[in-house]
Amino acid sequence: MSKPTLPAAVLLATLLTHTTASAAIFNTIDAETHGQWQSLTLILGEERHYRALEASSYSDSLFSVNLTPGACERPWLELRVDLGERQAESQVVNRVPADLRVDHETIHGGQAEFITERGDSGFYVQFFLEEQPLLLEEMRRGETLRLRLMRAEDDPWFMVFSLEGAAEALERAQRQCLTDTD
Repeated sequence: MSKPTLPAAVLLATLLTHTTASAAIFNTIDAETHGQWQSLTLILGEERHYRALEASSYSDSLFSVNLTPGACERPWLELRVDLGERQAESQVVNRVPADLRVDHETIHGGQAEFITERGDSGFYVQFFLEEQPLLLEEMRRGETLRLRLMRAEDDPWFMVFSLEGAAEALERAQRQCLTDTD
């Protein structure tokens, strides 16, 4: 039985990953579809990351959970929105309050950092949450992930992502990270 293929737009979106230094273009291998989610491996030279992502709710955005060998127990959450044009400079644009919630479970409050990278058309949002392990567990069981980012005091930005297939994608990414021996 053949594995479902990922749409070209999803593969292109997953080629980029953000680091604190700069965005880089990674090679994508070993991609699998799990409902509305995907799991895959990002490789650049000796560097590897494992990613579970949802890129079907919006045509210009993806939400991902990322794992790095040696730090598999500390996944990082990231939202990438395509701005449609390459950015002139790398900078932290803003730090804002953020809430993430699965279905009617816990409201996970924290901070979100808005980041642009020179030469990259993406706008990145990295989340910093105290109860991230609980959020990830709720994502495995839930149906919908809701995000609220406060761009300004009276200017919330809402997004909603499907969690159909999240449990399988998260499990596979975690398993691959933990068994990475390189």
